[in-house]
Amino acid sequence: MRIMLKLVIDCDADAAWRALHSPRAVAELYGPVVDMSPLEPQGLPTTWEPGADVAVQLAAFGEIPMGRQFISVSERFVDEPAGRVRIFRDTGIPLTGPLASLDVWDHQMAISPAPGDPSKTLWRDRLVIGGASAPLLWPVLWATWQWRAARIRALAPSWAHDPAPTPQD
Repeated sequence: MRIMLKLVIDCDADAAWRALHSPRAVAELYGPVVDMSPLEPQGLPTTWEPGADVAVQLAAFGEIPMGRQFISVSERFVDEPAGRVRIFRDTGIPLTGPLASLDVWDHQMAISPAPGDPSKTLWRDRLVIGGASAPLLWPVLWATWQWRAARIRALAPSWAHDPAPTPQD
């Protein structure tokens, strides 16, 4: 089963790509409803790197345990006629909690400059889930992804705030 988003967001593709690699920015997409905390004593990495495998604990409103999730990161690049598409992929799996009944979790986010406006980003998001419980969980995840789209739109302008260069003497 699939859940898909396609939206244009108000930041350039480089800023969106950096945000996808930031555990803090990703956690903000779900906050304050879902809190993501590391299970590793050294904490979350500063940046998600290809080959990274990280286990996290999810909690609703910081209090209600929702289960543990294993995040496994990879990325690839595709050259299309309209330009390069960067794809960030999480093929981890829910370990405990309601989503652990899924046996397929494939989350891909594709980032490219928006057609006709390179100052904006075309964000494509696809979640593929599978398993006996997928039809029951799909409506909840679909609603979560709609909320996620609203959070992406709201937070994207803040991703582009790089410090202004300081004048050199």
